[in-house]
Amino acid sequence: MTSVDIDAEFRPASGLANRHVQTLLPRTLPRPSPGLSREVLELADGDFVELSWCDGSTIGRYAPLLVVFHGLEGSVDSPYARHILASAEQQGWRGVLMHFRGCGRWPNRRPRAYHSGDTADARYLLETLRHRYPHATMAALGVSLGANMLLKLLAEGADNPLALAGAMAVAPPVDLAGCADTLQRGLARVYQRHLLTSLKARVAPRLASGELPLGLREADLEQLTTLRAYDDAVTAPLHGFAGASDYYQRASAGPLLRHIRTPTLILHAADDPFMPPGLYDDLMLGAGIRLERSSHGGHVGYVEWRDGQLASWLARRVGQQLDQWQATVREADK
Repeated sequence: MTSVDIDAEFRPASGLANRHVQTLLPRTLPRPSPGLSREVLELADGDFVELSWCDGSTIGRYAPLLVVFHGLEGSVDSPYARHILASAEQQGWRGVLMHFRGCGRWPNRRPRAYHSGDTADARYLLETLRHRYPHATMAALGVSLGANMLLKLLAEGADNPLALAGAMAVAPPVDLAGCADTLQRGLARVYQRHLLTSLKARVAPRLASGELPLGLREADLEQLTTLRAYDDAVTAPLHGFAGASDYYQRASAGPLLRHIRTPTLILHAADDPFMPPGLYDDLMLGAGIRLERSSHGGHVGYVEWRDGQLASWLARRVGQQLDQWQATVREADK
């Protein structure tokens, strides 16, 4: 098995190829409304993560399982999440989205948050689900921050101890420093401001209550105007990094991609406003990786024209990949 680097089949809707248009379009699409149920998964350190299950009545006991990890400040309500979960359900897969600590309905208990290289909770969830569904085909999908985290997790377990049928990484920021710098330029600063507003709103009350071990006042928090500054003042010290540069270096999946042997699909748009140009040009891909690059798509956009209306190509591509993984498992079981 060798890595593959090819052109993706995505074609943007006519007149809607602009990177920022593609990035924002998913917010305008009608969202599927799959039936969702919630679960709180207790963690070994006394904290918890919240799970959102898409487990329709037509899903059988031995249905394959897709585990989804969202992006920075995302949730099951993110524009892409419902489309992905609905696509999985349509293909007969049981879907579940893990909210990173504090991204669900309730703040997490421990004096910490989450970050791009934090693989422990995802690994624990996958181990729990493997024990719960020992005979089910299982795959994982990450989006943006969740995609970088998932790739790092796959590299850490290069021999695939969780027996994943496959993994899919959508718009992973595999060079965190480069992406942080990119978000400081041009119109990308709009996305940076949006993310910072959400991050600050989540951490401010915890800072005010004194529960976070940070030498930071609320007034200082408001002065953080870039993600790099936020990561330097909040993310890094909360999670044992020397600073933002140390965090970016140790959490970026890019240098680790060469270790991945699990069948893994990476989707990357060359015009992604969150990513520096030529993101994969100097990276070595592991034997399990299939990298699909498109000229357009924005950041987790991928909106096409289908059946007379705008639609999510991403959801369609997810469905195709799930079918392929299941077919591969069936063939191997013969």
